[in-house]
Amino acid sequence: MDPSRRRRGARRLWTAALAALALPLAMLSTSTTPAQAAALQCSVDYKTNDWGSGFTADLTLTNRGTDPISGWALTYSYAGNQKLTNGWNGSWSQSGQQITVNNASYNGTIAAGAAVSTGGQFTYSGTNAAPASFAVNGTPCVGAHQPPVTVLTSPTAGAVYTQGDAVPLAATAAAADSATISKIEFYDDTTLLGTDTSSPYTLSASGLSVGSHSLVAKAYDSLGASASSTPVGITVASGPAVVASTNQLPVQQGKTGTYSLKLSTQPSANVTVTTARTTGNTGLTVTGGASLTFTPSNWSAAQNVTITANASGTGAATFESTATGHAKASVTATEIAGTKAYDARFLDLYGKITNPANGYFSPEGIPYHSVETLIVEAPDQGHETTSEAYSYLLWLQAMYGKITGDWTKFNGAWDIMEKYMIPTHADQPTNSFYNASKPATYAPELDTPNEYPAKLDTGVSVGSDPLAGELKTAYGTDDVYGMHWLQDVDNTYGYGNAPGKCEAGPTDTGPSYINTFQRGSQESVWETVPQPTCDAFKYGGTNGYLDLFTGDASYAKQWKFTNAPDADARAVQAAYWADVWAGAQGKGSDVSATVGKAAKMGDYLRYSMYDKYFKKIGNCVGPTACAAGTGKDASHYLMSWYYAWGGATDTSAGWAWRIGSSHTHGGYQNPLAAYALSSYADLKPKSATGQADWAKSLSRQLEFYRWLQSSEGAIAGGATNSWAGRYATPPTGTSTFYGMYYDQQPVYHDPPSNQWFGFQAWSMERVAEYYQQTGNASAKAVLDKWVDWALSKTTINPDGSFLIPSTLQWSGQPDTWNASSPGANTGLHVTVADYTNDVGVAAAYAKTLTYYAAKSGDTEAKTTAKALLDGMWANNQDALGVAVPETRADYNRFDDGVYVPSTFSGKMPNGDAINSSSTFASLRSFYKNDPAWSKIESYLAGGAAPVFTYHRFWAQADIALAMGSYAELLE
Repeated sequence: MDPSRRRRGARRLWTAALAALALPLAMLSTSTTPAQAAALQCSVDYKTNDWGSGFTADLTLTNRGTDPISGWALTYSYAGNQKLTNGWNGSWSQSGQQITVNNASYNGTIAAGAAVSTGGQFTYSGTNAAPASFAVNGTPCVGAHQPPVTVLTSPTAGAVYTQGDAVPLAATAAAADSATISKIEFYDDTTLLGTDTSSPYTLSASGLSVGSHSLVAKAYDSLGASASSTPVGITVASGPAVVASTNQLPVQQGKTGTYSLKLSTQPSANVTVTTARTTGNTGLTVTGGASLTFTPSNWSAAQNVTITANASGTGAATFESTATGHAKASVTATEIAGTKAYDARFLDLYGKITNPANGYFSPEGIPYHSVETLIVEAPDQGHETTSEAYSYLLWLQAMYGKITGDWTKFNGAWDIMEKYMIPTHADQPTNSFYNASKPATYAPELDTPNEYPAKLDTGVSVGSDPLAGELKTAYGTDDVYGMHWLQDVDNTYGYGNAPGKCEAGPTDTGPSYINTFQRGSQESVWETVPQPTCDAFKYGGTNGYLDLFTGDASYAKQWKFTNAPDADARAVQAAYWADVWAGAQGKGSDVSATVGKAAKMGDYLRYSMYDKYFKKIGNCVGPTACAAGTGKDASHYLMSWYYAWGGATDTSAGWAWRIGSSHTHGGYQNPLAAYALSSYADLKPKSATGQADWAKSLSRQLEFYRWLQSSEGAIAGGATNSWAGRYATPPTGTSTFYGMYYDQQPVYHDPPSNQWFGFQAWSMERVAEYYQQTGNASAKAVLDKWVDWALSKTTINPDGSFLIPSTLQWSGQPDTWNASSPGANTGLHVTVADYTNDVGVAAAYAKTLTYYAAKSGDTEAKTTAKALLDGMWANNQDALGVAVPETRADYNRFDDGVYVPSTFSGKMPNGDAINSSSTFASLRSFYKNDPAWSKIESYLAGGAAPVFTYHRFWAQADIALAMGSYAELLE
């Protein structure tokens, strides 16, 4: 059983392997003693983004009392001439200088200790002083104490030190509200290095190991608040080294570029550093600083190397700086056209992402979900990773190959993915026992976690799997070639499920396969129990983790994997572009082997086109009444939420299973990948029917978009062949698509799966790429309407800051699909509940506009794409990339209970108890060692919602890709 949840979203599945007992629901007790309502207590955090003639105001209202606030009206007044333009996350109005915000229908209740956010946009002239006071329901609110501001001033980002030499750490901090700083802690990632209680705050760290380190300073004030600095990445070398200021240098044709060098440690005598081009573009030459002398007194002072580009060349060259007794420094310089400023931005950000000191990658070269460790969304820790991150790495390296002509990094990215994220034969050892005529045993999906474990039902017929035989014929193996979706890169949980290993334990190093989501559409990440993919009963309870999900008299040790189809499709998409771009350079042979592997991945990706239990598609109601499929009649030809496979670890046990998914989501479709696998020769699958299946999928996906397009233009949720995940009867009048039932929020409900605008941007970007490559009229029709809607909901401010849709709300349903005469969907509507400046989503949106404008010539789409990219580049850059602060009110759920049956008792690998009293945090005690944990403690104790600035790998890659795409198509 393995699923996945995306940021503000989730993918999940229910596998069928063993028989189960249904346990009674836990009894709930209630008090009959009447309670007296406590007095309302509240605080309001007020922040603005001001561009001189206007501003946006973001307000976070926190319930400081012990009772919920049911319905709220927030009031405050300005002292100047501020005029309300519009507002979100509430009903905003203005009378004179007083502002009133009434709750929206979806955020009217604020639980004790919880918070809601609301915001508005204003114009003004003159001064713009913050309001002096706030009130909720007429009760004055206290101001929230602000945490200290903390800055790590030493070392500098990217510094290199020699092992054994002291690394000088220093920090400054400033407290708010008349508080004082009580101490500063210094961390290496999540390891406490030491503490200083008096200013100046310093620490000398001499025991750091060879490799990359992410250093953080954390300040505490006298009122109990604390805050961490932005991480600073450094490298510790095994010996003296030459240090370069960057690893990437863009140089425009006919111009020069410079970077600096210094030494990592003080020498005893003069050191001469020589720089020369070693490989690559001969149009790039060293014209300054070819020989530099560093003395015992100036060894740490930067000296410049100048690289000059000729007037006509393009491509990359490697420059190495060497000195006797020192490790060399390497810099890749890339010659770009004189007009390609956005290619230069790509290389700038690419250099930050790939700089080992910045913390985006593990020692193995695996991309983390985020640089930061304390983050909960789809992964429940930042140094996990997803198949999504691997696919973005492939795409990033494909764009790098396009700009530089170097395809070794793209091929290397596929090798890393294949080694660590595609299960080896040792991970899936019993596939040879798989019976394609009986793929799996049926188990119903249930609505809530406390209804589990679920009972398997051998009396429900399942269809036959038409793919297994032809895939084995094509590739000569029973193994499945697809990525698992989730990996604990640093083995933080301690399962030790590294590729080829089963529960090797906490002492094992390197990546470990894990699972989380398992129990119904209402199970959020906050209610999950992490488990290993290979369950050998070493951890968890008597039967490992299996009896949390199924109930049986006995259990077999087993392995199980889940594929996220959108990630594998994105990997195919990246391979398509790599082949197109390499071919244009005359270097198609450089990537041909990797592109062939992508075609193989696409062949297996067809499992996502099938009903979960291979039942016939269309009007499938009743587990026993819905007929078993006999082949391709079980395929809906869409990208579903997952496919999964598993089996016994014991090779003598003799069983394995595979399932598809009945649930399809508009945000997961990828017509560009379908086009590549059906119509592009280099990506043609080897199987007998793979190309034909993808051709049918391409047309079906385009129809799906048209069916789901709201009256306004946004794309609604999706459809299912198994209502409620158990072939239940849908509400009367539910519209259908080829007999599949419309589902506003397919797969998961906490949060609703189609409320995030990011799914719109991701999916439409793929449609736009397909349109740009082919000019397809159906794709253009969908894009024309979607782009008009999205542009009407986009605000670009005079300072370059922007607001794009964030949370969407839906009403009505589409017309039942008629391929020969599609309906107008006049009853299907979307509204934008709130807006965001999320740079990752904005980048995906900008890419959509870029590809659309390049083919259609739409001027507004082009100018908006440029404005989004220019705005984030001007306003949101930092040492690690491009990012914006985020208020995480949802982090009040760290104390959420995790349902565990009263009959279950076990332990996590680190000893954390798993029982009916477990909470999200109690199953993850490692979080208490995170330098950012005090933010959570303060919030749970009634403080303001914490603010984090996250550097997610996918977002940074998407921003870089958006810059490169704009350079290619519109610059």
